[in-house]
Amino acid sequence: MTLTGLMKHALAAFAVVALAACETVQTTESGMVGVEREQRMAISAEALEQAADQQYAEIIAEARQKGILNRDPAQVARVRRVVERLIPQTTYFRPDARNWNWETNVLDMPEANAWAMPGGKIAVYSGLIEQLNLTDAELAAVLGHEISHALREHARERASEQMFARGAISIGAALFGLGDVAQQGAEMAYMGLLGLPNSRQQETEADRIGVELAARAGYDPRAAVSLWEKMGQIGGASPPEFLSTHPPREDRLSDLRVYAQRVMPLYQQAR
Repeated sequence: MTLTGLMKHALAAFAVVALAACETVQTTESGMVGVEREQRMAISAEALEQAADQQYAEIIAEARQKGILNRDPAQVARVRRVVERLIPQTTYFRPDARNWNWETNVLDMPEANAWAMPGGKIAVYSGLIEQLNLTDAELAAVLGHEISHALREHARERASEQMFARGAISIGAALFGLGDVAQQGAEMAYMGLLGLPNSRQQETEADRIGVELAARAGYDPRAAVSLWEKMGQIGGASPPEFLSTHPPREDRLSDLRVYAQRVMPLYQQAR
């Protein structure tokens, strides 16, 4: 059998084993925004959530030690108030999310950033609120977006995808006798052709679910548009689309306008 034939058989065998270890899941209900994509997972939700809990605890402990944890009580209360209105709305997408051990903290850091880990561990950087002068509705748009990543288990999906891809690349590199440089090049090619486009898809899903969460909580979903307009003003020039983990700015704004309008009846009902 030729070397190419051996590679094909090895990759096929790896694919069979990997697929057998994967499970196809629908992490959320579709909601009014209609997010229905199934996901393939090779890592258990419990394992990733346990790792996230540990990492979050370390981040919070370090922030406390540095004196940057929840320094502005009014700001912390405001962020938590918005989160508390969003959490009940998560049950429209995931009934089990109400029982997550939600935790929200504000880190006194200059970056315009926020994130939510698996299981509902949230951090907001003070720079996000202060640099963008966020309204409550814009803050709800940010938090709704980040919570949506957790609901959809995007971190678990990405970890599963990368585990599968690196395994296949390592087998191919071993069979062809490729060096580290060639293997790294293959990994970069994978990220460009598959990894980053998938990430953009995840960002779009989080945008759409996020506007529905905000609308159901009584926040104007159109604030997601003004939020990303503000983010564009402080973000500088956009990177080329093929190198970006986010959708192109104008595409994102256009999509948000469509879906914000779609969930407006929910906002009107919740007001």
